[in-house]
Amino acid sequence: MLTTLAIVTGGCGGLNRAQKKLAEDTQSLEKENFDTDLTFNAVTLEEFDKQGRLWWKVKAEQASYSRDKKRAKIQKPNGEFYQDGKAILKVSADGGEIFQDGQRIFLRGNIKAVDTRDGLTMQGNELEWQPREEVVLIRNTVSGTRKNVKASAQAGKYLTRKRRLELEGQVVAEAQDPAAKFVAERLVWLVEKQKLLSDRPLQVERYENKVVSDRATATRGEMDIKTQVVTLQQTAQVSITNPPLQVSGNQVLWRIKEKIISSTQPITIVNSREGFTLVGNQGDLNLNTKILNLVGNVNGSGGPRQSFVKADRLVWNLDTQAFEADGNVTYRQATPPLNVSGPKATGGIKDQQVIVSGGRVVTVFIP
Repeated sequence: MLTTLAIVTGGCGGLNRAQKKLAEDTQSLEKENFDTDLTFNAVTLEEFDKQGRLWWKVKAEQASYSRDKKRAKIQKPNGEFYQDGKAILKVSADGGEIFQDGQRIFLRGNIKAVDTRDGLTMQGNELEWQPREEVVLIRNTVSGTRKNVKASAQAGKYLTRKRRLELEGQVVAEAQDPAAKFVAERLVWLVEKQKLLSDRPLQVERYENKVVSDRATATRGEMDIKTQVVTLQQTAQVSITNPPLQVSGNQVLWRIKEKIISSTQPITIVNSREGFTLVGNQGDLNLNTKILNLVGNVNGSGGPRQSFVKADRLVWNLDTQAFEADGNVTYRQATPPLNVSGPKATGGIKDQQVIVSGGRVVTVFIP
């Protein structure tokens, strides 16, 4: 009873165009008269693809067809969307429309769509299902929930075959155990792979007792939900509350659950409270043990005596400020002036004692 209309679809970046089209269809529908002679109660509507497989199946309390037979208005729809002949989404809403020969379905009001394959639950106020394009568009606020992750945004696009949920506009994704929040303007949720991706500036927060303990920012990045590992890229920065540290680099790996921050590229650590800055070609910081390891062209400076340490490798204790340096070590301080170099060095900045050993040691005193 439905005839074919031209389909209008948007690409990966066309959420706004799809939303505009959906809004235009809504306004047009309100002006259209429906034939009361073609109104049915307790109906089941369904559509098949070219191979004779179900595309969708919807039960409704009532269905009314437009006079030109091109649209059907339904009340309290409850049904399933199919792919390759198998039900992949269970959907329900307050109302909706079916048109374009069944190739487009609009649902409105209290939308709920559940992916039967993995339990992803999507909710919103307006939904459009395009079976031929294998895509679900959700606008006017959308939320997605699966296991210990919940995400919300202004609009969304779900690619059913790729199981990829694209969210845009004030996106917030929250994970539990440990509690973390992922904030961005655009976010891609790879549901099957359990990953969150963003090619826009983002912010990640870690919580302890509902209070932000650590915060990270970057130009782009991703989060592995299963392992709780965040990869930050381009102008990446992680701010730690205890101890007050700032870790920055072009690419930083943050293992939220293990409390480890690392990088295989140049990394800088700043301790604002103690006034120290440490730099290396690569390194890792364990916030549980408070131990920092730096490798390659390591430089450290700061402290009351304006100390400076240079080495090939450095192990630094954040609590005691004790260190072990190895390879082409140089230690110097401004007050009193002193310069010591040698193969190895151990010492502490707080107690102002440094031992250089392992071979030929050169000490320069400046009276």
